[in-house]
Amino acid sequence: MYSAVKKTGPLQNSDSTEASAVGSEACDASHTGISEARRALLMPPNTVAALAETFRVLGDPTRVRILDALSGGELCVCDIASLVGISESAASHQLRLLRGMRLVRHRRDGRQIFYAVDDHHIIELLKQALTHVEE
Repeated sequence: MYSAVKKTGPLQNSDSTEASAVGSEACDASHTGISEARRALLMPPNTVAALAETFRVLGDPTRVRILDALSGGELCVCDIASLVGISESAASHQLRLLRGMRLVRHRRDGRQIFYAVDDHHIIELLKQALTHVEE
């Protein structure tokens, strides 16, 4: 999953003077005030990381199908597995990841565990993404 290779952005380079030269050529210095004002509006790094992690979790088709199934209401693991077309073990594994991200919650009733969407903003996000994909 994770590579040991250091990832660098388009302006990052092992030679910092070269990176600075590239950056200074790319923009007129008169825009500095605009850039600084815009920088103050950017999300903090920890928020960016949390958001990226949420999208990483949503980047799996099985997890999207599980959330789609749960968008209609609470379901037990066996019903989720059946609707999504995966084993109960695989469903439990994916649900554990979704629960860790606080996207779903669980409720125990005897030996059965029922899952529901924990944050309905995720369903709205999926609806917005669906609208985008269908355009």
